[in-house]
Amino acid sequence: MSAAAKQQPTPAVPEKATPDSAATAGASLPAVYTDLGRIIESMTRRFLDVLRMELARIGIDDLSPGQALMLINIGGEELSVRDLLERGYYLGSNASYNLKHLVEAGYVDRSASQRDRRTARLRLSERGLKLCEALRGLEAVRGEALIRSDEEAADLETTYRTLRRLERTWSDLIRYDTPEY
Repeated sequence: MSAAAKQQPTPAVPEKATPDSAATAGASLPAVYTDLGRIIESMTRRFLDVLRMELARIGIDDLSPGQALMLINIGGEELSVRDLLERGYYLGSNASYNLKHLVEAGYVDRSASQRDRRTARLRLSERGLKLCEALRGLEAVRGEALIRSDEEAADLETTYRTLRRLERTWSDLIRYDTPEY
């Protein structure tokens, strides 16, 4: 093989889309919007993977990341199963299975409502509260590592507001079935 042939660049392989690639490549706003769903779904999986690592790091092997998120959504409150379902966007059968496991494992106390005995009330047990406190501490460490400057803090706040607005927009679209925002 000649020296000239060896020095020829290899053809560029198209890169997989990244959060910045659509915007910096001059893609249209509809293309960026379409890519958002994929990015959000991928971030959700990554977040659950990080949570799985954190659970393993603190020696919790009897909970899935989804169950740990359920504990975080209950937090320090007492709430109904329905409130939890709405807050966490869980499917009924999946939530029932996970709640049963959380109660049996001693992370959640479940009792009948004083007003309506058919309604279950949920609150974290002492074990659940301790786990949530540990997870919040780990989240704080991760959050601090993510923000290294005032500019990064501002970027994160903007991202948060944008994602909340997108969530409200999609929720309103589902609830009111109107494409007008």
